[in-house]
Amino acid sequence: MIRENLYEPFSITYCTLDKCPKFEHKHNFFELIFIISGTGRQCINQSSFNYGPGHMFLITPEDCHSFDVETPTGFFFLKFNDIYLKKGGLLNENIKRLEYILHNANHQPGCILKNQPDKRLVGPMIEAIIREYEHKDIYNQELIQQLVNTLIIVVARNIARYLPEQVNMGTEEKAMDILQYVQHNIYYPEKLKADVISDVFSISEAYMGRYFKKHANETLQQYITNYKTKLIEHRLQFSDKRLTEIAGEFGFTDESHFNKFFRKQKGQSPKEYRKVVQLARAS
Repeated sequence: MIRENLYEPFSITYCTLDKCPKFEHKHNFFELIFIISGTGRQCINQSSFNYGPGHMFLITPEDCHSFDVETPTGFFFLKFNDIYLKKGGLLNENIKRLEYILHNANHQPGCILKNQPDKRLVGPMIEAIIREYEHKDIYNQELIQQLVNTLIIVVARNIARYLPEQVNMGTEEKAMDILQYVQHNIYYPEKLKADVISDVFSISEAYMGRYFKKHANETLQQYITNYKTKLIEHRLQFSDKRLTEIAGEFGFTDESHFNKFFRKQKGQSPKEYRKVVQLARAS
């Protein structure tokens, strides 16, 4: 699989394409993609979503993604990395939280702009960035950087609205590190055992439970279960994966174990859930 690297803090490109610029690929940086015009399908981590003008996607490091262009599409690409988050002029006290929010948009198909006023704000901002790039006026680099920072903050706000309520401005860094560890290792049950997490973060297993619940308002096991269920729902809704494939992806011993887990959380089997959401999307 193709893997891209970014050799500068951020880069901007915009173009109109009648086919996907690359096959399915990964990269080691963040990429914001705004659809200026055109239609097609976004594919991310084997899930897909129909795109159109005004949609924006965030591709995080290690996401596997591509686009299936149906009609000529105007793309705006903003690539940036963790180095830019730390040194791009953003407020230092918010950087850790910002990194957490952006990284944990991972696995989510679809447009990330959920807040309607923000959707109306983003289009003119991107037009302004393109205009500054084309005209090279005085202070254009400084203005572009400020617009890029604002765009990242707007995106983070939209993602944060749909993150679990655990994450707030008072959340300690270690608590956010634990949340991020869980999300990064959600496919590896052996890494999510309480004793393993305790060792990773040098916290006793007894204290880990109290510490996590204090900062996340739910137990560690509840958080793992809820997050895993949310991802499985997205797989069932947005991918064509077989149930056995989804079960294997999340480390279930067999499909029976997978069915039992999902039914306990949602009150219906994965097969029943998929049928319901497909009918709802078709209506």
